[in-house]
Amino acid sequence: MKSNNDFSFTSGVIGYPILFVLLIWIVFWVESRFGFNFNYLGVYPRSLSGLQGILFSPFIHSGLSHLWNNTLPLLILSTALFYFYPTRSWTVLGLGFIMTGILTWIIGRSSLHIGASGMIYMLFSFLFFKGILTKYYRLIALSFIVVFMYGSMLWYIFPIKDGISWEGHLSGLVTGLLLAIFIKNGIVQKKLYPWEHPNYDPEEDDFMKHFDKNGNFIERIEEEKESGIEIIYEYKEQEKK
Repeated sequence: MKSNNDFSFTSGVIGYPILFVLLIWIVFWVESRFGFNFNYLGVYPRSLSGLQGILFSPFIHSGLSHLWNNTLPLLILSTALFYFYPTRSWTVLGLGFIMTGILTWIIGRSSLHIGASGMIYMLFSFLFFKGILTKYYRLIALSFIVVFMYGSMLWYIFPIKDGISWEGHLSGLVTGLLLAIFIKNGIVQKKLYPWEHPNYDPEEDDFMKHFDKNGNFIERIEEEKESGIEIIYEYKEQEKK
């Protein structure tokens, strides 16, 4: 069912994504300006000290190129999330943030994993799979747009290039899929026609009264609610070939 909050533009739709992007740029600026190196705050798998990376790693980037490559996808995909899933956007971000970090901590190599790309893959995965699962035409269209724009990212869930955390990418993809499957409430649903409802009764459907039992269209129906009144139907029989 579509509510008044579905697909309506608010300041938060673009404001929150800009805030996210601004925050990771501020962290990078602090590192560059004051000579800090926050890489040690990344996810270090299967290490107690590495658990801190679940909270901090998405805000840390290895360089300007790394930061820039994550900026536009994060901005675009998070904006799409806030616009098309307004009542579930914070749930997706919060659970996605934690689950992606935990999965990376479990399956990752013994190395520091940093960057917002895990969140980008989570957003990509959620937007794609959720749109398909809802069967709602606007969300399906969004799924196709997302896969058209960022489908090539799927190559990087495999270890095809050194220095890239494919484990973080894979964790984000799996997290987004799980969230798409299990988050159901508050999501706009496909409009059901009367005959698609489980409690549909053809006898009570006014539209079906215009057809006889053989499927012939009835042009005129005279029906009285009073008992004892004959019901008269006029119809055209199908032409025999």
